[in-house]
Amino acid sequence: MKYPSTYAQDRAEIEDLMSRYLMAMDYNDFDTYADTFTEDGTLDYATGTVTGRENIRAEAKAFKERVGKMFTDIDGQPALLRHVLCHSTIRVEGDLAWHTGFWFEFDNGGERNEAGRKTIKMGTYGIYEDQLKRVDGEWKFFYRNIRNEFLEGRESGSVNPVLAMDALAQEAIG
Repeated sequence: MKYPSTYAQDRAEIEDLMSRYLMAMDYNDFDTYADTFTEDGTLDYATGTVTGRENIRAEAKAFKERVGKMFTDIDGQPALLRHVLCHSTIRVEGDLAWHTGFWFEFDNGGERNEAGRKTIKMGTYGIYEDQLKRVDGEWKFFYRNIRNEFLEGRESGSVNPVLAMDALAQEAIG
């Protein structure tokens, strides 16, 4: 793969966007979360697909409320979820970019240890499949597909997802 001369800068900006996205999600900052998407961006995830920044903001808030009931700690309180991104592959072509990365989540829903403290529980995991656009000099998600390896119909499949990302990018640039 030949990288453009601006690749390091673009990659740093895209990685920063992803970190802001995850921090916003985990800390209930729905405005920042929605702002990581283009105005007409699409979020495709476990419970459906929503398009438009305002719809994404509302859906993120509603989803967080549902998650608080689904994931609880040993005391029955909403679990404290934290997401981690690793194994990121990013392709940049001008003002368009594609990303594929492995994510996982853990929470404080484990048992208590001998000191009486809550322990972590490894939770869900999957693949992000992203299409990004540079808008007014900033990278934003145009399409984010969150694959969940533990949900039927949301798995990433058995083929290397980076190959699918490269094929999608090649199709877009011709």
